[in-house]
Amino acid sequence: MIIIKRFLLLTLLLVVTGGCASNYYNVPRETYEKKVRVLGVAPFLLDAGSDIRHPEKMELQKLIREANRKNEAELVDLLKGNGEYFSVRFLDEDPDQLFTTLGSRRERRDDAGIVYNKYFYKHEELKKLVEKHNIDAVMLITVSGVTKMEKVYSNNFMAFLEENYNSIILTGQILDADGTLLWEYPNFRQRFITFSALLGLQYPDFEEARANLTDLVTVKYKSIPGIGRALKQAESSSVKSSRQVSTLYNKQFAAMSSFLQYFRNPFLEKPVVKPTVASPEGASPALMMPAEPLPKAVAAPVPQPVSAAPAKPVTPREFEPVKPLVTPVAEKPLSAPGVIREEPLK
Repeated sequence: MIIIKRFLLLTLLLVVTGGCASNYYNVPRETYEKKVRVLGVAPFLLDAGSDIRHPEKMELQKLIREANRKNEAELVDLLKGNGEYFSVRFLDEDPDQLFTTLGSRRERRDDAGIVYNKYFYKHEELKKLVEKHNIDAVMLITVSGVTKMEKVYSNNFMAFLEENYNSIILTGQILDADGTLLWEYPNFRQRFITFSALLGLQYPDFEEARANLTDLVTVKYKSIPGIGRALKQAESSSVKSSRQVSTLYNKQFAAMSSFLQYFRNPFLEKPVVKPTVASPEGASPALMMPAEPLPKAVAAPVPQPVSAAPAKPVTPREFEPVKPLVTPVAEKPLSAPGVIREEPLK
C-alpha cells in the first residue's frame, strides 16, 4: 500500500512539474502566443548548392523537388490541427525563386555532435514576404546535403564501418518580420538532442567485401531508382486517412511536431470565463451591435498557458568573415567538430 501511494505521489509530481519544462521555442511561450496568431508555411526549399555529392546530382534534385511538393501539405495540416494558431496558411510561392530571393548565407554547424546546415535570410525580403501574405511569422523548411562521420553496421550487426557519409537532411525555422528566430529544428532546447537524416545517399558494401574475402569495404552511392522508391514508400496520414505520406517525410514531421506543441498543465492553469452576447429572437447576427452580456450566457472556460522560463540559449560562436554572394564557393574539406564553416548561398 505504501509503494502504491509513493507511485501515485511521484506520478502527480511529474504531471504538475512537466508543463514547466516543455517550451521548445527561443522566446517565452507566452510571448510567442501573443506575437504569432497567423502562421505562414512556405513551400519546402531545396538548397541545390549545399553538400550534395551524388554523381547524378541533377536527377536527385528532381526527385527531392517532387517529394517536397507531394508531402508539404501534410505538415501544414498538422499545424492546423494542433490548435496552437488562429490560422495556418500555405504560401503560394515558387520555392526555387523564394530561396534565391530570401537566402543570405548558410553555415555548416556542429552543435553537440549534431551536424546540420543553418540558414540566414535577408531581413528586408523576409519582411516583404510576411507583409505580402498578411501573416505574423513564416516557417521555412529547407532540404539540403551534408557529409558527416557515422558508424554504419552490416545487416547482421557483425561488422560496421565508421566513415564520412553523404546524406540529405531537413531543417526548419520560424521567423517574424524582423528576422527574429522564434523556433528551429533541429531543436536544442530538449534534454536529449537527436536529429536524423531525411535520406542517406551512401552505404558500405559489406557483401562485396565478404564475397572477396577482404576487410576493405567500399562506400557506394545509392542508385537514383532506389532513392526514388525510398521516397515513394508511403503510409497513411495522421491527419487525413485518405492521404498517403512518404514514410521518410512523415518521420521528420513527427519529430518536428513534438517541438511545435506546448503542454498545458490542467492542474496549474486557471480558467477564464468570458461572457457572450445574447441575440434577440429573429435578429441577424451579422447586423447586431455589442450589447450588455446576460448573466447566464457564459462561454466555456478557456485555459490560459503557463508562462515557462526560456531555456538557457546556446552560447554563440564567432563566424568567419561573410563572403559576397557573387563569389563562387570552391570545394572545402569538412571543418573540425565544433567549428563553423560559413558559405554564401548560390
